[in-house]
Amino acid sequence: MSKKSLCVFSASLILLAACGRTEEPKTAPPAPAPSEPAPAAAPAPAGVSAGTVELGKAIGPDKRVTTPAESFAKGDTIYVSIDTTGAGTGVLKARWTFQKGGQATVVKEDTQTIMPTGPATSEFHISKPDGWPPGEYMVEVTLDDKPVAVKHFTVK
Repeated sequence: MSKKSLCVFSASLILLAACGRTEEPKTAPPAPAPSEPAPAAAPAPAGVSAGTVELGKAIGPDKRVTTPAESFAKGDTIYVSIDTTGAGTGVLKARWTFQKGGQATVVKEDTQTIMPTGPATSEFHISKPDGWPPGEYMVEVTLDDKPVAVKHFTVK
């Protein structure tokens, strides 16, 4: 064989080898890993609910009554503390009334918007520098216009 024939023969073998080669089957790309399940939505706040309501003559820095009482002197400041639990926004109201002859006279009404993130205490108070008239009184506490407690007290 001549050199030229040998080159043509070699080139033909290379081409035949390349053409005869079977391609490896293409494999599908791996399936994506299953995604993490979406985190559960945070539960809606249970809202604010009222607990203990205490009436007294003094409160501490935590707004809790430190000297509970149901009878007061005419010059006392009168406190009511309300414990709450839960988180969210709520509206506390205190309606103080003087009771005489079956009639209720409003002495004072207070409203507080609260936004606790857990257990909390709120307070309301009334005072009268020239003194309270002796008699029967009452404070009504509501949370979001729902009754929480009614506390009766006396001024002597």
